Amino acid sequence: MSNPALETLAQRKREHLLQSMEPKNQAKGLAGFERVHLTHEALPEIDFTDLNLTTSCLTRSLATPFYVAGMTGGHPDAAALNLRIAKACETRGWAMGVGSQRADFIAGAGGQGPEKSTEKSTEKSNEWRVLRKGAPHAVFFANLGVSQLTQDFSTKTLDRLKYLVESLEAQALALHLNVLQEALQPEGTPHFKGALKAIERVCRELGTPVILKETGCGFSQATLKRLQTLGLAAIDVSGLGGTHWGRIEGARSANPVAQRAAETFANWGESTVDSVLAAREVFGESNTGKQPEIWASGGVRSGLDAAKLLGLGADRVGYAQPALEAALAGSEALCQWMEIQEFELKVALFSTGSCSVSELRAGYGTKTRLN
Repeated sequence: MSNPALETLAQRKREHLLQSMEPKNQAKGLAGFERVHLTHEALPEIDFTDLNLTTSCLTRSLATPFYVAGMTGGHPDAAALNLRIAKACETRGWAMGVGSQRADFIAGAGGQGPEKSTEKSTEKSNEWRVLRKGAPHAVFFANLGVSQLTQDFSTKTLDRLKYLVESLEAQALALHLNVLQEALQPEGTPHFKGALKAIERVCRELGTPVILKETGCGFSQATLKRLQTLGLAAIDVSGLGGTHWGRIEGARSANPVAQRAAETFANWGESTVDSVLAAREVFGESNTGKQPEIWASGGVRSGLDAAKLLGLGADRVGYAQPALEAALAGSEALCQWMEIQEFELKVALFSTGSCSVSELRAGYGTKTRLN
């Protein structure tokens, strides 16, 4: 039996995928990378073969500090693309966030979950099980928008969240914040009242690590301070500088008022660099104890960009649109693109005299400075 709500959602997700490839929807040059300087070391006491990109990711160890941020999900064409990305991530030691699983959440509405699946929810969960089977050792993050949790939060809501995680056998659940997008989106759900309490409850009761991520507008220091006691495992700052969902929703909208507003807010947000600096200030340099890991994404376009964010204090760096663009070109192109990012990061480490990512991060103020 067809579900009009899910069909409408699938069409929207297709449009999002296409619009994310449009240059006009990229906030190019606003991430702040030009302000960050990595100090050249002319005489490094290391060999290039000494370099080690291995880093911890929540409770796992991965061969790189990279992840592909969630962008593809909610429509039939995404399954094959997700599998291509997942296999590449597993091979090269990257983590992967899937796109929004809102369709799964809707399919499970009314109490259906692991114990009572509809035909549509079973179909969607099978998609994630196929993804897990295709990349059995990959590190995956499930994904849902926070605005979906603020209406009638209940035990059944938690059951459906657990279902999202279990169907993917995910290592964590990412809850994404997209205030500007929801405000401008024709089908938006701009409901964030009670969001802080909902996030705190998920962290406390889900039994799976929770990542809170922005979607291209970043975090201010004031907002980050409100998150200190929630029990988050990681915060993905996803700052201004990459794909801008306000621009995308403006391009999708037929409403001239929304179109004009999207133009007005085309550069809205906190830059990726500013967001990482704010997170470093709030959560400290060591991220010890119960402090969340700092993950950085938003406009990252090279291994050098990644090195700058790691040098500022990020624990992990994510790519979205460029990874998606490479994946659309095929598996070989995707793996080659990933290899380039890894090699460029190694060049940055070598040229700053750093044997590892942690050594580069520890050198803030000497190996890394702001212009």
